[in-house]
Amino acid sequence: MLKTVTKTAKTVDEAVEAAIAELGCSKEEAKIEVINEGSDGGFLGVGRKDAEVKVSFDDGAEAESSVEDDDADDDTYYGDDENFEGDAVSEAEDAAANFVAEVLSGIGIHGNMDSYREDDTIYISVTGSDCGAAIGRHGETLEAITYMTNLIANKHSEQRVHVHLDVGGYRKHREQILKNLADKAASRVKRSGRKVVMEPMTPSERRIVHSYLQGVNGVTTHSEGEEPSRCVVVTPEED
Repeated sequence: MLKTVTKTAKTVDEAVEAAIAELGCSKEEAKIEVINEGSDGGFLGVGRKDAEVKVSFDDGAEAESSVEDDDADDDTYYGDDENFEGDAVSEAEDAAANFVAEVLSGIGIHGNMDSYREDDTIYISVTGSDCGAAIGRHGETLEAITYMTNLIANKHSEQRVHVHLDVGGYRKHREQILKNLADKAASRVKRSGRKVVMEPMTPSERRIVHSYLQGVNGVTTHSEGEEPSRCVVVTPEED
């Protein structure tokens, strides 16, 4: 019976090895069709495409027409709905995590990485020593890596996803600092009745402040200025 699988990997050889391992045959016994040779992409691997191959193998067995065999065949090629959805969901997460690992390795940072997904957000956390090079001044390098990781993840997802990347606990620590600054700004506004302009922040940091102060009575927020000097302005809430 002819069996066919399609595999993707960083290289054609890796994709072929994965395919023949699943088919249980040798490279010489298989019929190999290269669908896409893949590419390295541009700066920091942005735009990199995996190699894709289609591999067929005839094991000589006759196909039986029983219901059990039909079900098994369906499981082999498609899986049940839950597994199929899981594969689709994990593709964007895997692509994002692999990209982050390659970037950090390229700048000499090695550590432990955890990733998981909740709804449309992929959370990636990297812990290790000497992570400063991946964070940069005021988190600028981390923002750039996060931006590119979002591009990579969304190339592998039909639905829009958002990547939340934290390196060395920077974002968690910074988020607490931002909330403390927001509390102080809100208190000043309530005491004085006048607006307070906070320090310049990145877009993601401004979102944290806006979201946090939405739950504070008596104040409202908006942003002013041009990047990279754009700031959150806290003003008294109108009656």
